[in-house]
Amino acid sequence: MAQNPCIGTVAKNQATKRLKKSTYEAQGAGPADVVSRGWSSLPVFFPQSEAVVRQLVELGFRGSGDVLRREEFEARAAVAAGLTAAAPQKSLASVGKELKNNFLQALAEREEANRTGKISSIIFIRDLNSHRQEVSAYIDYAHRLTTDDFEVYFSGKKRILPQNTDLSFYNWDRNVSTSNSSPNYQVIAENACGLLFKNKSDRKIINVDPKAYPGDDTTRMPVETDLYLHVVIYDHIVRRGT
Repeated sequence: MAQNPCIGTVAKNQATKRLKKSTYEAQGAGPADVVSRGWSSLPVFFPQSEAVVRQLVELGFRGSGDVLRREEFEARAAVAAGLTAAAPQKSLASVGKELKNNFLQALAEREEANRTGKISSIIFIRDLNSHRQEVSAYIDYAHRLTTDDFEVYFSGKKRILPQNTDLSFYNWDRNVSTSNSSPNYQVIAENACGLLFKNKSDRKIINVDPKAYPGDDTTRMPVETDLYLHVVIYDHIVRRGT
């Protein structure tokens, strides 16, 4: 699919550095398997240690493409293991909940990935507020997970609603709008192509125009639900270190 020119020309560096073979390549997964997963920038001593390689990449270790000596590899692996063990696992608010609505099910499916930063979802909601005024907002799901109690949302006790502190908020009856950047997104409101959001981790642009290409590594999914007038979820796969 051709890119929308509003997204801009973003140079894609998909060239991978060739991993040098070591005497240990015969065991387990080889360098080609590592490259196929996008880990080629990490120097590898033991190609069979995929789990450790994944941890090193996720923790931000990058290398020149040279083969590490045994002690260097083991030292970095130890650091990765220590950092991973030290990071507390956050409990999921959706666990154990009976989710009968499509929207809540969609949020539950994305909760863990948004908490861990693997994806960054933007939720568009249009509905009526307590004053029966039509309002809409683009919501940074990962950020809301840190500020709201989603236990009450997933249990059905409350509904997640547009707020004037969201990425973009609009009250259709009062013609009042606000925009706010979040820890994950920069709002680009003054743009000839309409409202855009720039992910702060990989600097990719998300275009929420339903007729436009949503952007690299981004998908647009309308959600049929009786909880709201209109719901769309934009899922952006976050590419670290780009």
